[in-house]
Amino acid sequence: MTIPEITTAVDSVRAVQWEQNCLRLLDQRILPGRFEYLTFDSAEGVAEAISRMVVRGAPAIGIAAAYGVVLAAMQATRDYPGDWRQVLLEKLTVLQDSRPTAVNLHWALEQMRTVINQVHSDPVAQLLAEAHRILRDDIEGNQRMGKIGASFLQNCGAVLTHCNTGSLATGGFGTALGVIRTAYAEQNIQMVYASETRPWLQGSRLTAWELQQDKIPVTLIADSACAWLMLSGKVRWVIVGADRIAANGDVANKIGTYMHAVNARYHGLGFMVVAPISTIDPNTGSGDQIEIEQRKSSELLEFSGIRIAPEQADAYNPVFDVTPAELVSVLITERGAVESPNHEKIARLLR
Repeated sequence: MTIPEITTAVDSVRAVQWEQNCLRLLDQRILPGRFEYLTFDSAEGVAEAISRMVVRGAPAIGIAAAYGVVLAAMQATRDYPGDWRQVLLEKLTVLQDSRPTAVNLHWALEQMRTVINQVHSDPVAQLLAEAHRILRDDIEGNQRMGKIGASFLQNCGAVLTHCNTGSLATGGFGTALGVIRTAYAEQNIQMVYASETRPWLQGSRLTAWELQQDKIPVTLIADSACAWLMLSGKVRWVIVGADRIAANGDVANKIGTYMHAVNARYHGLGFMVVAPISTIDPNTGSGDQIEIEQRKSSELLEFSGIRIAPEQADAYNPVFDVTPAELVSVLITERGAVESPNHEKIARLLR
């Protein structure tokens, strides 16, 4: 069984696919040089793929994890028919530990856990239906966010985006790139500036490639040149996604987002965050309570496996930062837009 596709003229990439009882993930570590899907038939394999960034982007991680639960259920009911529930719940822990910061991962696993707790016989069909629902809802939600966010970009001309927030990072269409896709289709954007997003270069390798696939004009820019771009007057909005949003509106996202938000405020630009409701964590009061993932120092000390720093040098490599809510002009979700988000407005949105 496969889920129906939702596609548009500006949305041709799919990073997460379910085919023939296996999960296929587009290997984003080797883009744009090679376009290859890897196939997984176990929860452990999916967890490793998430940890090693074969799949990345908070919504896509959650979707992949949901299908990882389906694979675990297939194995548990086959190998442990009398004790499948306990074995399956243990696999959820393996998936949950793969990435700590993105709340969508934990949200998706809780959706799957609810199904597990409600079924009394073979859970595979119900879990597969739930994973399909999570994927379908993500795409449809992204399209709604695209229309809501694009309404703020009338005659915008050009925007700056950071990291990758498109079809590669979601079920399809994208969050921040979904807004950009919609505004481009409505002829309100003519150029997208993509920051390179060091050290993993999601902007250089992924966003520029993805926009090119759909023939959306894109210009790459060094992270360190973005403030100068803002000063030039060439862009009016900075548009980003989010990996976790605290109850007060603080935003955890790819490292460098905070820098762009500070610079946008100084230069009088709008700063838009686009994320599904599942990214908001009401149990996290503020950004200082969010665990920031640290990745291995070799991502900074090496380039394509070649050491570029002195042998005795060490590196500080946080892969996320937190942007205070007061720097966010508008938060876009599938339920609507929240201008100048704060604790009260976020609570109202969640209700």
